Amino acid sequence: MKSLTSEQDVADTVAGAVGPLAVRGGGTRSVGRPVMGDVLDVSGLSGVTLYEPGALTIVAQAGTPVAEIEATLAAENQRLAFEPYDLTRLLGTSGDSTNGGVIATNASGPRRIQAGAARDFALGVRFVDGAGNIIKNGGRVMKNVTGYDLVKLMCGSWGTLGVLTEVSLKVLPSVAAVTTLVIDGRAPAQAVAAMSAALGSPYEVSGAAWIDGAVWLRLEGFASSVDYRAAALQDLLRNHGDVTRDETVDWARVRDAAPLHGADAVWRVSVKPSDGPDVIAALPDGCTAMMDWGGGLIWVGQSGGDAGATHAALQGMVAGHATLMKGPEALRAAVSVFQPEAPGVAALSTALRARFDPRGILNPGLMAA
Repeated sequence: MKSLTSEQDVADTVAGAVGPLAVRGGGTRSVGRPVMGDVLDVSGLSGVTLYEPGALTIVAQAGTPVAEIEATLAAENQRLAFEPYDLTRLLGTSGDSTNGGVIATNASGPRRIQAGAARDFALGVRFVDGAGNIIKNGGRVMKNVTGYDLVKLMCGSWGTLGVLTEVSLKVLPSVAAVTTLVIDGRAPAQAVAAMSAALGSPYEVSGAAWIDGAVWLRLEGFASSVDYRAAALQDLLRNHGDVTRDETVDWARVRDAAPLHGADAVWRVSVKPSDGPDVIAALPDGCTAMMDWGGGLIWVGQSGGDAGATHAALQGMVAGHATLMKGPEALRAAVSVFQPEAPGVAALSTALRARFDPRGILNPGLMAA
């Protein structure tokens, strides 16, 4: 495995490749069908290349650890608003989550319901396509109308369209105060009802989750605003159970799906919040679940039992989208890890891959149906 330290190194390696390449940054997200090929490690492309706190913009190479970016921002009282998750403990991997990996997988945490996803904060990208060409798209401001929006295209492409080398991100100021309202002992349907009431209120909830049988509702902002909104929301939700306030709640447990860390197989399921309780009720024995995004995101874990049957059932939902995030390699090789695309979307995806990776060498098969 060649040590790559520059964008030109990446371009030369891709251009000269004679077989498949398994693109790797921090190596923390072993999701998708197993990829057989030479490892293309971009972790050596590391470092913040530009940071303008006044412009709320940071530019970093793709291999830059997220922890390094967050530390740089924290020194200026700023943060990554989309709250990227860290799945190392869930997946049993090691290494550092990287800037490129976050964007390539559109890794977005609990704050997505308020602030948006990773893709909404990506301003610009530089990447190498499957022919070894260096491509730049986007810039350092949100208002950008320069041609096709390849920035959004790269978000969630899992390294199958190009190898990211640099990403520009919009950042936001940190908050002065955070509190969480907790309603214990809620069943899924009760939890969704409470979360929907909170999210439908004017009190700017930045996190709404059901975890370990309790509803968590996060409020952030200036201390006086948080106090006012918390009191008002407690009053609004008084018919949904005993609402207590807790400043010690660790939202990283929701972000990183902590209750499922010991599961043998884990799925990330997107549904309408109103459908969440029915999905959970239909899970086979041996499965556990938690909900984020007000019930729109369900994490499902299973230990023992037939994971293949559970996977087929989850992907067979009428109005849902299920991704196998963790499972035995044999299962990942045998099933469609990502939700199968509708025929029209699948045709567009195939055409895009043919355009950006004509030789089919970048993470081949990782997202295959």
